[in-house]
Amino acid sequence: MSALVIETPGALLGREGTALGPTDWLTIDQARVDRFADATGDHQWIHVDPVRAAEGPFGGTIAHGYLTMSLVNYFLPQMIDVRGFSMGVNVGADRLRFLNPVRTGSRVRGTGEIVGVEEIKGAIQSTVRITVEIEGETKPACVIDTISRYYPEATPHA
Repeated sequence: MSALVIETPGALLGREGTALGPTDWLTIDQARVDRFADATGDHQWIHVDPVRAAEGPFGGTIAHGYLTMSLVNYFLPQMIDVRGFSMGVNVGADRLRFLNPVRTGSRVRGTGEIVGVEEIKGAIQSTVRITVEIEGETKPACVIDTISRYYPEATPHA
């Protein structure tokens, strides 16, 4: 599925309830988990030690919850393509829940819904609820409301 194209941030107004995605599947391999561990300093054995983790509660290594959460930044542009702005910023996130571990080797994808749009401080702010699904699982890995703010293009000086 291709991304929903929104020509200007203002065109987001009134789009609450719009479904987004699904994205393409992404395999969570051990190399990605190890790189995330190196980047964050979180080398807990359930993430980086396949031998020990095989005997652990998940039967193998699992992705860090925050790795799974960070993938929303990978999935969001696959779901929605907002255009016509000078700068976009991630304002934050609300309602983050980790519901199911992502076992290394699993495939995940994102689905979304625009749950809020408002004008704030000369910009358009959107809240998109993203669900990270795990292939073959009924319960998703995580659900998070991402908040993005889009600033209008600068008016050229005459």
